[in-house]
Amino acid sequence: MNAQELKRKLNDHLKAMHLPAIRKNYEDIIRRVEKENHSYELFLYELLECEYESRFNNKVARLLRESKLPLEKSLENFQMKRLTPQVKTKVKSLLNGDFLDRRENVLAFGNSGSGKTHLLCAICQELIKQGKRVYFTDCQLLTQELLIAKRELRLPKVIKKLSKYEAIFIDDIGYVQQERNEMEVLFTFLSSRYEQGSVLLTSNLPFSKWEAIFKDPVITAAAIDRLVHHSVIIEMNYKSFRLEEAQKKV
Repeated sequence: MNAQELKRKLNDHLKAMHLPAIRKNYEDIIRRVEKENHSYELFLYELLECEYESRFNNKVARLLRESKLPLEKSLENFQMKRLTPQVKTKVKSLLNGDFLDRRENVLAFGNSGSGKTHLLCAICQELIKQGKRVYFTDCQLLTQELLIAKRELRLPKVIKKLSKYEAIFIDDIGYVQQERNEMEVLFTFLSSRYEQGSVLLTSNLPFSKWEAIFKDPVITAAAIDRLVHHSVIIEMNYKSFRLEEAQKKV
């Protein structure tokens, strides 16, 4: 078998075995290994590492699309200097993703515009870069979807579908006042996540005002209990970041 035929067959096999990164890069790797006189084991490792990195990067890109996260709210463009040392310590701990294994929740409270959503979005993006499955939604949209599913007798199916995510990020709970039946399906969803998967949420209302959200003191207490039992609470009562930025432009 001559060199041209060998190359053709090699490419055919790599294509049939769905190894596109190796097929694209193996010649460059061969030249580098020969030049540096590396072992066959290292050559094999570099081939497999190339394919692994390509597949993992593709997986991360798919997970980011699937998450529905606003990707502009990243860690790189979040002003960490605005956080207190205590909050910085909590954020650093959350970034390793261990809280997902413990099914812990992350609850961020603070004034409107203080950066709650941006911070949790940034944390979620870093988790996805570790291969974690995360889903982002705002509270109003989620409750409407759950309510429609209940009316169509699909609520258990929708909840099961969402259970595949290691973290569900619910933004702005309490920002828009909703009807009692909407809050009942939200409570059902939160109960389904209890000790089964992590919930991240933001709210500009402290727990003392959550009865205005759930409309019933018993349901309110039960919801808070399930969320707080295994949780990290982040207080962000800072001056509005958006207001500060607007004032700079004046």
